Amino acid sequence: MMDRPQKEIGPDNSLLIVDDDEPFLRRLARAMEKRGFAVETADSVAGGLAVATARPPAYAVVDLRLEDGNGLDVVERIRERRESSKVVVLTGYGAIATAVAAVKIGATDYLSKPADANDVTAALLAPDDEMPPPPENPMSADRVRWEHIQRVYELCDRNVSETARRLNMHRRTLQRILAKRSPR
Repeated sequence: MMDRPQKEIGPDNSLLIVDDDEPFLRRLARAMEKRGFAVETADSVAGGLAVATARPPAYAVVDLRLEDGNGLDVVERIRERRESSKVVVLTGYGAIATAVAAVKIGATDYLSKPADANDVTAALLAPDDEMPPPPENPMSADRVRWEHIQRVYELCDRNVSETARRLNMHRRTLQRILAKRSPR
């Protein structure tokens, strides 16, 4: 695969990462520091808004769904305070509607979890006039299906019957899927 040219990190290398998945947040923060970013983290919408207001970053990685609200609120605040900021939105549940909303609000790119530091760096440093390169290891169709089922299951407060109804599948089929390990 041919490498695409990447911009260099600018003189302002500030990066805000907002995610409520603590292990992922720590791993990504360490990886981005090794790549030359000055990382600041927040684990909630409130924390992200506070940092974006006080010290608007040059770069940001924001999870879409956080325990205390929607990460798009943080994206909006960053873009209000610093229009030139490059923002990547991450989510464990990708949908076209949320991708469109993220881009309309000012996100530079939209990546599905689990995104690795290379994907995030490529998205943040992609030249403005071209699309970021596709991910090196995208999720399989089975994994995307499994993630979707898990997300709906969580949104239904882990109620199998309600989840099966919303997904239009038999309850026993759903129970078998939930009992299995996640596909790769």
